[in-house]
Amino acid sequence: GDHHVMIFGGKGGVGKTSCAAAASIYWANSGLDTLILSSDLEPSLSDIFEISTLDSPNPKKLANHLWGIEIKTEEVMRRWKLKYGPEIYAAASALVDMEYEQVVDYVALAPGIQEEFLLEYIHDLAHNSDYERIVWDTAPAGDTLRLLGFPEKLLSHLRLAPRVYMDIRDRFNLSQMPFSEIIASWSELSARIKEWLCDRTQLGATLVTIPESLAVYQTERLVSKFTEFGIHVDNLIINRVLDQNEGEYAQRQASLQKPNIRRLRHLFDSEMTVVEVPAMGEIRGMESIFALSSHLTGAPSP
Repeated sequence: GDHHVMIFGGKGGVGKTSCAAAASIYWANSGLDTLILSSDLEPSLSDIFEISTLDSPNPKKLANHLWGIEIKTEEVMRRWKLKYGPEIYAAASALVDMEYEQVVDYVALAPGIQEEFLLEYIHDLAHNSDYERIVWDTAPAGDTLRLLGFPEKLLSHLRLAPRVYMDIRDRFNLSQMPFSEIIASWSELSARIKEWLCDRTQLGATLVTIPESLAVYQTERLVSKFTEFGIHVDNLIINRVLDQNEGEYAQRQASLQKPNIRRLRHLFDSEMTVVEVPAMGEIRGMESIFALSSHLTGAPSP
């Protein structure tokens, strides 16, 4: 699809990052300035592209029209502190006598802050950078679902927060309560991120799975969760499909895969594009990424 941002999701170990890398190469090859970013806590993007590190604050060039970055929580929090630290401290110092670092570090540990601002970081990249395509390789399924649920969670938390702060204000007899402004701005941000995640013209999702019965069940759950969040799933990649002409073992395994592929197609063919990708061994280095890309998109390798 022509989405500005494409989320790649799926459980761990199904080749999600490889598929994200293959899609990013495809778009870069089409002449679109593309950024591939990973928010996985144990990212494998640098391994796949065979580059020593991608975790600096700035994306590194990987190929023509292609840049990559692995986003570390520390980097997200560093930016968060730069952006919000001063106003948090100003608000808090009206109430308590604490050191700057203490106050800001304490607020940074509030539930959902890191997740929310990881989303903000990616949202800002999508809106304030010149990339024509952003491929977002997410953490394994459970973590991603928690992440995508955060705008809602933070919003409901923030709706309660003003009451708590009003109570403090009355007790301390403070004429103005600076926290309420921060809460208002975060509420607004949370609503904006939620809206962006659900905007089909801006953002799409590709889920990666393998043809095993447990994976089929997990994919069903994942699709319904994404849908619940209002995120449209555009594509399903069934990865590691075996060729039954590769000998007796492959034939046996392929026959076990068949009913699972049928089930996935039965469930999702009408809702999204379902693509089968053959088992290819380890994806490492440009040549193998290109090979996977041509299986995914039908475009020939250069």
